[in-house]
Amino acid sequence: MIKVLVVDDHVLIRKGIRLILETYPDIEVVKEAGDGEEAVRLTMKYEPDVVLMDLSMPNGIDGFTATKEIMQQHPKTKILVLTMYDEEVYIQKAVQLNAHGYMLKNSQGGELHEGIQAVYQGNRYYQTGIPQEQIKKMFQKRQRKVSILTVREQEVVRLTVLGFSNLQIAEKLSISHKTVENHKANIMQKLGLKSKQELIQYGIQNHYHAVPK
Repeated sequence: MIKVLVVDDHVLIRKGIRLILETYPDIEVVKEAGDGEEAVRLTMKYEPDVVLMDLSMPNGIDGFTATKEIMQQHPKTKILVLTMYDEEVYIQKAVQLNAHGYMLKNSQGGELHEGIQAVYQGNRYYQTGIPQEQIKKMFQKRQRKVSILTVREQEVVRLTVLGFSNLQIAEKLSISHKTVENHKANIMQKLGLKSKQELIQYGIQNHYHAVPK
């Protein structure tokens, strides 16, 4: 059973999506959220497998911000953006955040079911007006940013995401505490990051918490 959280600021749209999804025996809509803040809170509480995320929502936390927070706080949850926006700037932003999928609200119910199944299984699902080859290039460009890190720098990122302190990282990698600090400074300079929290978020979004690089 795939547990789904539906996020949209329009009640009728949420109810309509729920009605569609409830026709599929492998899907359970665990809750609905009307804004980004509620989406984050309910994700932490109910731990859905997939969040259907609207982008334009009230109360200061839009879908992209909510996506960022959920992927940081609960990386096991898959984010499938469901929006009316088909412009490249929105799709590019979703790619940058490493959202698992992106669909338009005018999609058919069968396509929505297919998208949920795809991201739940760990696949990327982007069905937009932009050609798939162009989306593939967006992800390739994003991946090049990941690959500018050395193998040792990637290992430092992975251990940081897993919660190890600088001293523990130094011990695990058989290097000095100062060397770990230098690696982190280089990593943050290369990636344009400003804080440890941004580094951890970057690592989670690039799956350093799951697979050694």
